[in-house]
Amino acid sequence: MLAVFPAHFQPAGTGAAAEAILEAGVSSCFYHEQKKAVVPCDACGRFLCALCDLDFNGRHLCPACLQAGKKKGDLPELENRRTIHDSAALTTALLPLLIWPVTLITAPLATFLAIRSFFRPSSLIPRTRIRSWLALVLGLLQIAGWVALFIGMALRS
Repeated sequence: MLAVFPAHFQPAGTGAAAEAILEAGVSSCFYHEQKKAVVPCDACGRFLCALCDLDFNGRHLCPACLQAGKKKGDLPELENRRTIHDSAALTTALLPLLIWPVTLITAPLATFLAIRSFFRPSSLIPRTRIRSWLALVLGLLQIAGWVALFIGMALRS
């Protein structure tokens, strides 16, 4: 015999108090055995009462999955800060120009950071990729300048 979770076919109620189980055959909440389950957790499948159901961007999560998602970084909606890789790449490309010998080290680093920024999430505030492109061009120009300098020195000797 196959028993289907009855609340699965009903729309989930929001903001309701948890109901006590008054009839047989009704699933109980994983966290509150005496409360009626209204929805399964979308992450782990545990049955949740109205009290434990956390409606998060249309997903129903239990408190444990919400906490685990926050710790693991699986829920980007909970991020409140993020490294801005494009700005780091541009700063790494521009700042050492004041002390030009340092660019021998920072030019490859700026190029690496610029390329990496294309594969990382951007800022929480929508931005263009102009900083990444600018850092990539400056880093490559600095590398080309060092290569030209070393070739010129090699040809003189």
